[in-house]
Amino acid sequence: MAIYYHFASRSFLDTATYATKSIPPDAIEITREERVMLLDGEASGQSIVLNDQGRPVLVEPTPDPEAIANQERWWRDAELDSVKWLRERHRDELELAISLSLTTAQYSELLAYMQQLRDWPQSANFPDSAHRPVEPSWVAEQEDA
Repeated sequence: MAIYYHFASRSFLDTATYATKSIPPDAIEITREERVMLLDGEASGQSIVLNDQGRPVLVEPTPDPEAIANQERWWRDAELDSVKWLRERHRDELELAISLSLTTAQYSELLAYMQQLRDWPQSANFPDSAHRPVEPSWVAEQEDA
C-alpha cells in the first residue's frame, strides 16, 4: 500500500482506500513512519509545510498577530478590572470624608497606571508583552489589606 500526502487539501491518502487514479497528481508519496510523525506533530500543534525539496515537514506554527493582539487586549481589560476597586474605594473615602487608604501620590500613580493600560493598544510596542505597563508594587499590598 502506498501512502500520499496532498498539501493543497491537507489530506493523507492511501491506495488501500483510494484508487490510484483518484489520487491527485501533486500528492507526495510518503512512508508509513512519515505519516505517523506528521499526524503526531499536527496533534501536538505543529503545522505541515513543504520544504525546499517539496517534502512535507513539521514546523512550529507562526503566531497569528491578530490573536496575539486580542490576547493582550484581554490582559489589559483584566488588569483594569483588577484595580478599579482601588480607585472606587479612594473616591468613596473622599466623598465620605473618612480616612484615606491611599496617599495622594499612590492615587496619582494608580490613575497613571490605569491610563497606561488604556493606552497600551496604541503603544508602538504593542502587543509585545515584555513592554506591558507595570503595576505599582504597592497594589499587591492593598489587595492583602
